[in-house]
Amino acid sequence: MSGEQAQRHEWTVTGMDCASCGAKVTRAVERLPGVSKVSVALMAERLSLMLEPGTTGSDEIEDLVRRLGYGVAPRGQEAPRRKPFVLPGPPAGPAAAPGPEPQHAQGHGGRHEGHGAPGHVHDHPSEQGKGWHRTAKGRLVILTGALLATAWGFELLTSAEAGYWAFLAACLIGVAPVAKRAWQALRMGQPFTIEALMSIAAIGALIIGAAEEAALVVFLFAVGEVLEGVAAGKARDGIRALADLVPKTALLEVNGKTQEVAADSLEIGQQVLVRPGDRIPADGEIVEGIGGVDESPVTGESLPRTRGPGEPVFAGSISAESALRIRVTREPADNTIARIIRLVEEAEEARAPTERFIDRFSRWYMPAVVAVAALVMLVPPLVFAADWGTWVYRGLALLLIGCPCALVISVPASIASALSAGARRGLLMKGGAVIEAAADIRRLAFDKTGTLTHGRPAVVRILPAPGVTEARLLAVASGIEAGSSHPLAQAILRRAEAAGVAPLPARETRALPGKGAEAMVEGSRAWVASPRHAATLGGLHDAAMAESLEAQGMTVVAVFHEGRPLGLIALRDEPRDDAAGAMRRLKAMGIEPIMLTGDNPRTAEAVAGALGIGFRAGMLPEDKLAAIREMAGDGVMMIGDGINDAPALKQASVGVAMGSGTDVALETADAAILRDRVSDVPALIGLARATMGNIRQNVAIALGLKAVFLVTSVLGVTGLWIAILADTGATVLVTLNALRLLRHDPERVG
Repeated sequence: MSGEQAQRHEWTVTGMDCASCGAKVTRAVERLPGVSKVSVALMAERLSLMLEPGTTGSDEIEDLVRRLGYGVAPRGQEAPRRKPFVLPGPPAGPAAAPGPEPQHAQGHGGRHEGHGAPGHVHDHPSEQGKGWHRTAKGRLVILTGALLATAWGFELLTSAEAGYWAFLAACLIGVAPVAKRAWQALRMGQPFTIEALMSIAAIGALIIGAAEEAALVVFLFAVGEVLEGVAAGKARDGIRALADLVPKTALLEVNGKTQEVAADSLEIGQQVLVRPGDRIPADGEIVEGIGGVDESPVTGESLPRTRGPGEPVFAGSISAESALRIRVTREPADNTIARIIRLVEEAEEARAPTERFIDRFSRWYMPAVVAVAALVMLVPPLVFAADWGTWVYRGLALLLIGCPCALVISVPASIASALSAGARRGLLMKGGAVIEAAADIRRLAFDKTGTLTHGRPAVVRILPAPGVTEARLLAVASGIEAGSSHPLAQAILRRAEAAGVAPLPARETRALPGKGAEAMVEGSRAWVASPRHAATLGGLHDAAMAESLEAQGMTVVAVFHEGRPLGLIALRDEPRDDAAGAMRRLKAMGIEPIMLTGDNPRTAEAVAGALGIGFRAGMLPEDKLAAIREMAGDGVMMIGDGINDAPALKQASVGVAMGSGTDVALETADAAILRDRVSDVPALIGLARATMGNIRQNVAIALGLKAVFLVTSVLGVTGLWIAILADTGATVLVTLNALRLLRHDPERVG
């Protein structure tokens, strides 16, 4: 069967809540015939793959995933959760019936054979948000703790010998589900798992007579599982909270009447009523009403912004002052919040180089530690006639240090926290690779219009050529620019409307990147172009005046027919209020900012001079691309609008789209800033640097604790129960440290 016939299939997989869950599913599924390009997104709980028809059936894939211990259903349905194997206890409740929407639980991805192997105790989706004692992991802690306390009590009331048998029973009962999961993992070709090491260590301890310590280790392992689950759950809450920003219902207006409907049933073109204090249920455009809109849930902007008819609004924003009638412009599944959630969920696929290195390291770390443990058990007794019990015990302690859980989760835990923290402030980065690249930025290139400036220039001078009226000049210019979204075009159209001038009909309109625009007007070719381009076509009637206006920091365009100048229009676009402060912050961070603009040198100098940065002017898109290539060796970030600057954005180490053009922001650039604030640029870089610092701390914690207890275990200073605490404790510490990024202050200079 040809690979060209392979089709894309997707499932929702529930219960993936630990570092190696994605790897476990990936490695199991990719071994099936006809399966290729397997991708598992932990945060999105999504399994996607290419499957050749006539090979493996979908039901076989689902059955395999269920045997791994997860719930699975075709994408778009809620995955029923397979009940995990645990010792007898209170029932977990019925599995959720299939529903119309998948549940989303975010986790921290990693790919290694370790914590989370087949049968690892995963919580039901219905258990999310419950107290720890009501989860499967919690019940295992309670059971093993009760068994251990009973054994201690039995020993206290009877004798040490009788107590030994009580601890033996407690250990065997507690380790049974762990051993079962280890056996399932072994059958699927994954011998090096924490369950396997736990089982070997516990059984080995029983063999050498350390029953009490074996039972204690089983209990501490269960406690560690609960702590890891709690910490991981908190790391997921940030993204989960984003989904709650959009209201579940909306007030739909039909034939003058209002009816309450489900927000996810809204369609493009429908009109909804949003009362004061209500959340906006969909991305849309205001039809009626003027008032402050609190966009902080979406962009992090602290102050409400006054919005009126014709202006766009985001789903999840709050109408703070008045009732608004809004026309829906996006499907519910495609609103800004949904797109942000998808971006954050899928960002894990863009793994940071550091994460990929740790992944490779973890592949041999566990087998290496197992080999060292075997040598510790065998060499001293066989070569030096040392005591078997002593060295077997020390070797067993080493086994419990062999799981690289903390190390593997150290990077994705930090990345997930950073993505969540950034998303709440309108700072979006597409994965760990982007975060790592942004942290290394040393040079930063800005587009001017709409980035460093407000992007809403105003016409300040109109200079018709001799024999041409101001109305005629505006009519031709607005006719050429009609339908254009360029800021200069919009300024000309606003001025024509204010003057009561109707645009002349135009056809065959096309943009000339870096030069202007042209169209057929009244049967002949007409242009709105830069003075330099106009001069080459004989369309500039007063070059000295154009130069004088540009020297005053204005942008000048020439309007002309073929060989017949019509006049000049001068516009000015002021720098954003926070631009100068942002440039100072960037310099304090050791970053050199520069402005790249297609505008004339005099206007560019006026803007750049006010901001205290360098500039390059008169640049076409290909010139910006070449400039970025020149700077690429130093690690360069490009900030632009994501459309005209697309080549430069793609060439830069990190391309960032700024502003509320969310289509471009979320689909074309490496990162996006949803607020029209230049100060968010140093904030984004500061977040990236804080994340990489957090990752370095996590790696140091994980490797440091392992190294310390590796030595102390060999020397006999620490035993089995300390070893298991070293493993689970390091994982919890790393996750909690990563959670600190959720409170990162974006205004702090990094």
